[in-house]
Amino acid sequence: MQRIALGVGVVGLALLGLGYGVDHPQFYRSYLLAFVFWVSVALGSLALLMVSHLSGGGWGVVARRVFEASSLTLPFLALAFVPVALGLQDLYLWAQPEMLASDRIVQHKAPYLNTGFFLGRTVLYFAIWSAMAWTLSAWSRRQDRGDDTALRMQRLSGGGLLVYAVTVFFMSVDWVMSLDPHYFSTIYGMLFMVGQGLSGMAFSIAMLAVFGRREPLSRVLGPSHLHDLGKLMFAFVMLWAYLTFSQYLIIWSANLPEEIPWYLARLQGGWGWVALALIFGHFFLPFFLLLNRDLKRNARTLSTVAIFILVIRLADIFWLIGPAHGTTRISVHWLDLVAPLALGGLFVTVFLWMLGTRPIVPVGEPWLEDAIEQGSGH
Repeated sequence: MQRIALGVGVVGLALLGLGYGVDHPQFYRSYLLAFVFWVSVALGSLALLMVSHLSGGGWGVVARRVFEASSLTLPFLALAFVPVALGLQDLYLWAQPEMLASDRIVQHKAPYLNTGFFLGRTVLYFAIWSAMAWTLSAWSRRQDRGDDTALRMQRLSGGGLLVYAVTVFFMSVDWVMSLDPHYFSTIYGMLFMVGQGLSGMAFSIAMLAVFGRREPLSRVLGPSHLHDLGKLMFAFVMLWAYLTFSQYLIIWSANLPEEIPWYLARLQGGWGWVALALIFGHFFLPFFLLLNRDLKRNARTLSTVAIFILVIRLADIFWLIGPAHGTTRISVHWLDLVAPLALGGLFVTVFLWMLGTRPIVPVGEPWLEDAIEQGSGH
């Protein structure tokens, strides 16, 4: 799997290089789409890791190594931010000197939306996220050697979730919402958190379905664990729909000229069909599928739904980013397909490398036997 993922990543990078030479503004837009998507997987996994330390339960024990390996890709993703940093003027209106000179709203937001502060915040975000991921992983490794680190991991997870919420809120404003510097929404950050949780859960379920067929994970992962993971994914689907509808309803009812152009751009020129696809593909279809108990207890069917959710999550980010660059009519560039595959191949390569550095089952976890017993139950 690692060789295949690396091959996809290398070929994808070569195609991205070709795309940069042909149309570098499109390269930056497609790369931002891929970057935000894979960062969402890593950060969602980090949040789920902290939730599992706080809440306990067999689902967190069997999925811990997958959560840890996903979150440990954050230093790699920090390096992957470099192309975004190089393309700020192609991506963000507020980074263009002529826009700063002529637009009063951009001038008003300039103390926050400026290149130096933007890059400084991004460095701070990745430093915090990477430090939390590395510390939790290191303590988990020490737990495997017999150290009692459970309480420390719980305490860090409690405060870490608060830090995660604050940093992701500002990250969503910086990287995506500021693509349209005239738009603002206080629900936007919460939408990103829920989307990240859904992405991280879907990716983790897909990976557990692969490795759960082989020992030693096959002796631990059971239908009850899959059922719990499926229910959590179901909860994220419903919460995403609730927040998405809430944001739309509030903006529609207020009908303010500062806010409605954002939705108008995403409901015309073909983008409305994407919005309709998100309503059915991001909510209705997974909602009704995940109501089925037998589906959630079967690794193959649950992972199929999880992979579909990952694809629809990419479509959601595409819907958020695409119209921000003045593309009044929907168009899918070949780089929009290549960039997620290229960065995804490298992401999965690093993920599998991290996963292979420790036992796939947390052998030092005090609740491991209970988790095994839970998995073998009905």
